[in-house]
Amino acid sequence: MAGQIPRQFIDELLARTDIVELIDQRVPLKKAGRNYAACCPFHSEKSPSFTVSPDKQFYHCFGCGAHGNAISFMMEFEQLEFVEAIEELAQQHHLEVPREQGAGPKRPAAQADDYHLMQQAAEFYQQQLQSHPNAGMVQQYVAKRGLSSKTLADFAIGYAPDGWDNLLKRLSPTNHKALRDQLFELRLINRNDNGREYDFFRERLMFPIRDKRGRVIAFGGRVLGDGTPKYLNSPESRLFHKGRELYGLYEVRQQPGHVEQILVVEGYMDVVALAEHDIRFAVACLGTATTSDHMHTLFRYTPKVVCCYDGDRAGRDAAWRALQSALPQLKDGVELNFVFLPDGEDPDSLVQKEGKDAFLQRIASAMPLNQYFFEHLVQEFDPATDAGKSALSVKAAELIKQIPSEFYRDSLSDKLANLLGKPRERTKAAVNRASNRVKPAAMKITPMRRAIGLLLQYPNLANVMPDAPELGEANIPGIGLLLALQQRLQQQPDLTTAQLIEQWRDLPEHSILMTLAAWDHQIEPEQLSQEFVDTFHSIEDQYLQQRLEALERKDKLQQLSKAEWHEYKLLLQALKSKKPKLAN
Repeated sequence: MAGQIPRQFIDELLARTDIVELIDQRVPLKKAGRNYAACCPFHSEKSPSFTVSPDKQFYHCFGCGAHGNAISFMMEFEQLEFVEAIEELAQQHHLEVPREQGAGPKRPAAQADDYHLMQQAAEFYQQQLQSHPNAGMVQQYVAKRGLSSKTLADFAIGYAPDGWDNLLKRLSPTNHKALRDQLFELRLINRNDNGREYDFFRERLMFPIRDKRGRVIAFGGRVLGDGTPKYLNSPESRLFHKGRELYGLYEVRQQPGHVEQILVVEGYMDVVALAEHDIRFAVACLGTATTSDHMHTLFRYTPKVVCCYDGDRAGRDAAWRALQSALPQLKDGVELNFVFLPDGEDPDSLVQKEGKDAFLQRIASAMPLNQYFFEHLVQEFDPATDAGKSALSVKAAELIKQIPSEFYRDSLSDKLANLLGKPRERTKAAVNRASNRVKPAAMKITPMRRAIGLLLQYPNLANVMPDAPELGEANIPGIGLLLALQQRLQQQPDLTTAQLIEQWRDLPEHSILMTLAAWDHQIEPEQLSQEFVDTFHSIEDQYLQQRLEALERKDKLQQLSKAEWHEYKLLLQALKSKKPKLAN
C-alpha cells in the first residue's frame, strides 16, 4: 500500500503538517517547556504523560508507550488505515495524493471507485428532491417536518423516487456487468432469484451516511407515507459496518472549536431536527444498539457523551445496553450521562414543541452514569432481601471491574457499599480491579542504540558523524541501520525525525526507530554533539576489536599475509592508545 504513494509526497506531507496543531484539534494541548502535554488519548490517566514535540514532530506517552508521527496519530486516533491517513492529511492541505504508475492492481475501465459511486448516488437523490415530478409533494413533507433548505444541504438529504431502476439506469446506463456487480456489492441495487436487478431504495427520503472523512458509505431511507419498514438502512458492505459508524458524526466534527459534548439519539430525523434548531452535536446509531466501538469513537472526539432515549421500557433497556457498552471505555476525564424523554416524545417532536433552550436544559440536567447504574440494578435485584443483595453485589462487581478508570471504579464501589450496608473496604475488595495498560519494560540502551537514537532525534548530528564505510563489514547489530540513516541524511539534510521514521514504516526496523525516537536520553543540549561522536567512536573501537580478534584467530590456523600482519600491528597499536569511551 505504502509503495503506491511516492515517498517524496509523504515527506512533503509531513513537512507541511504541524503535529502540534493536528493533535490540538483533537486533544487540547498545554505548553510544557519546549513541548506540549495532555492526558493521553490512548489510555486512562489522571495526570498528563502524553507529550508532543514540535521540534521532532513526534508524540510520545510515558504512561502507555504510544508514540509516532502525524500519520501514526491519524491511524491510531481516527482508526484509519495507512493510505486513508495519508489521504486525510492531504485533504487538510488541499493536496491530491499522487500514485506511482504500475503500482497495484487496476480496476477495469468501466468500474468506478466505490466512494465515487456512492457520491454519485447521493447526488442523484439530491437532484431528484429538486427536479422529480413528485418533488413538490416531497418538499411539502420536508417542510411539514420543519426542515429548511440549509439543513437539507448540510446533511445532503435527497429523495429516492418510486420505480424499479431509476438509480440503476443513472449509474449503469450501458448495462456493464462488472459495474452492476459493484453496485450490488455496495447494496445500491438488489437482485431477485431470477437475476432481475432493481434499486434498493424506492419512494423514500434519503439520508446519506458519511464516514469520519465525509465520504458517503451507505444510506438510510425514511418512508414518506405509512409503509413499512418506516426506516430502511443499507445492508453492511465493504464500506459500511453499522456497529462502527454513527450518523451525523461527520457533521458534528465540522463545527468550529473542540466538541464539548455529543448527544446520542435514536434516529436520523432526531439528528437533523436538532440541527435545525441549532443543536449541532447529535449523532444516531444505525439500526443497532450503541456498541463499545461507538463509545470508543465518541470518547475520542469529546469528553462528555449524553445518551437520549424514550422514557418507556424499550428506551431504558436501550440505555442500559449503551451503559454496558461504555464501561470498558470509561477512562479518567470522560463523562457519560442519560436523558429520558416523556412518553410518546422523541427529540424531533420535543424540540419542535418546547424549543432549543428548553431542550438544552434537559441535556444539562441529564442523569449521571452512577445514578442510572444503580437505579437499573435496584429494579432488577431487590436490595431489601439477602438474595437480592447478594445478586446485586455480584452483578455490580462484574460490571465495575470492566472500567479502566480508577476514579469511576472507586466511586461506584463506594456507592455499592452504601447501598448494601457493607464496609467500604470489603466491597472494593470484591471488585477485581481492571488494570491500566502496563508501562513497557525499559529498553537497554547499547552504544549502537544510543547512536541511532541521537541521530534520529537530532538529524543535524549527521554533520559531525564521520564517514566510515568500512563499518558496513562489522558484525554489530544495528550497524546497517545507523549507516542507512546517515546516508539518507546526506541525501536529504532537511529531513525531520518524523520523516525519517516514515521512510522505514513497512520495514522491520520501524518498531525500534519508533521506540528510540521516544527515548528520553537526558543529555544536556550542549553535550549532544560530543556524546554522539564519542558513542560513534566506541562503535568503531568495537569493530576494530572484532577485526583484531579475527586476525588472531586466522593466525592460529594459517600464517597471515604481509598486508594482514601490517594491519594487525596497526590495530593493536590503535587499540592500546585508545582511552575508554563508554562503560556499556
